[in-house]
Amino acid sequence: MGGGMKSARTKATDIPPAVKRAVYERDNGACVVCGKAGFPNAHYLSRQRGGLGIKENIVTLCMDCHYAYDFGGAYKHEAYGEIIRDYLKRQYPDWDEEKLKYKKWSDRV
Repeated sequence: MGGGMKSARTKATDIPPAVKRAVYERDNGACVVCGKAGFPNAHYLSRQRGGLGIKENIVTLCMDCHYAYDFGGAYKHEAYGEIIRDYLKRQYPDWDEEKLKYKKWSDRV
């Protein structure tokens, strides 16, 4: 794809600057897994799976933990995912994993 218009899904899974700022503040700039300095650009539910760029789906991770979460294999992904999921549930009492995914067609009835 060139530098043309972004699809609705791409826009929905991008992390807007305001969300990055809010997540960085919420997480005190620290990796939610190990506590080192990090960046607020990690999706709990991945972009490939339609994970939205909303603060309920984004956490601050250091480069090492982010790499391990994305590329460390199934065991590490599951272990880190559990830590991240528990953290997000503590931050948002009504947190619901189903609300984190991009849906092309809303469920209007």
